[in-house]
Amino acid sequence: MGRFRVYVYAICKNESQFVTRYMASMREADAVYVLDTGSTDDTVEKLKKEGAVVRQKIISPWRFDTARNHSLQMVPEDADICVCTDLDEVFLPGWRQKIEEAWARGADQLRYKYVWHFTPDGKEDVVFYADKIHARRGFSWTHPVHEVLTYEGTPRKILAEGMQLNHYPDLQKSRTQYLPLLELSVQEDPQDDRNWHYLGREYLFTGQYDKCIQTLKHHLTLPTAVWRDERSASLRYIACAYGEKGNRYEQESYLLRAAAEAPHLREGWLDLARFSYQDMNWPAVMYFCERALSIRDRPRTYITEGASFGALPYDLLSVAAFHLGIKAKALDAINAAIDLEPENERLLKNREWIEKM
Repeated sequence: MGRFRVYVYAICKNESQFVTRYMASMREADAVYVLDTGSTDDTVEKLKKEGAVVRQKIISPWRFDTARNHSLQMVPEDADICVCTDLDEVFLPGWRQKIEEAWARGADQLRYKYVWHFTPDGKEDVVFYADKIHARRGFSWTHPVHEVLTYEGTPRKILAEGMQLNHYPDLQKSRTQYLPLLELSVQEDPQDDRNWHYLGREYLFTGQYDKCIQTLKHHLTLPTAVWRDERSASLRYIACAYGEKGNRYEQESYLLRAAAEAPHLREGWLDLARFSYQDMNWPAVMYFCERALSIRDRPRTYITEGASFGALPYDLLSVAAFHLGIKAKALDAINAAIDLEPENERLLKNREWIEKM
């Protein structure tokens, strides 16, 4: 099909509902290889009918890295480019050309835009940059969950401009296996700062706030935990846990540290704006919103959240300016918010109030 041999590989279990959409998206590849890990529905039959090469294997005890390594082994040795995906993911059309254009610049591994979550109205919400496209040789998967590609040496990693993979998950699917696998990850490699970060975040998601705080504070002490974006996220999660425990003093302290750790990210500033909003500290709300809005472009870095680049910072800014009696600023901000959410009745009513100032 192109100048490079491009093969897609994946793992799955009971994902019949995604097969048709998935295979339609992957047709730009030369072939699709799927390891089924124990489906009891018609996933396997549908995949084969759509042209995928399917192998079945039970992974026990379950580990994502083991499953992905078995699926990678299915890919022929003559592959130039291996594209790891999941069945609940969809590429924007033209993805193969984007891959080949980037690969021709001498890559071993590619980064690309990954939209992990969309808002109910279809807008991009949680976005980060993934790197699961790689050369056939020298790569393997590591860690029981939140598995990562490891390479024998230092891979030449290049951004595939304009390429995008969208995630449309089954929201009813359980995450219960994640926590014990993350606990296993830190047991197996206690010096891996990334595992501690993900474990602490999972404790937050499951409402174990003391464990979240303890784990993420440990993450911040590790000598390898130097990536400011991730450190800022750990500080934000600690602040959130303290907030859930009702300790607003520590919550504010860690929010300030989070913004200072990565002042180039909107999320920390917006968290401070929301915190200040609860106290009706309107000068602080205005300051933090304006700091957030001074960051024009969505960074190609750690996870960025849709709320930070939507109407919310303008919305909060308009409220603060209204309470401070700054009509022109309040009106400009509410109009910017409405431009992003034109059917939001609350924003429209707020504009009426501001216009009556």
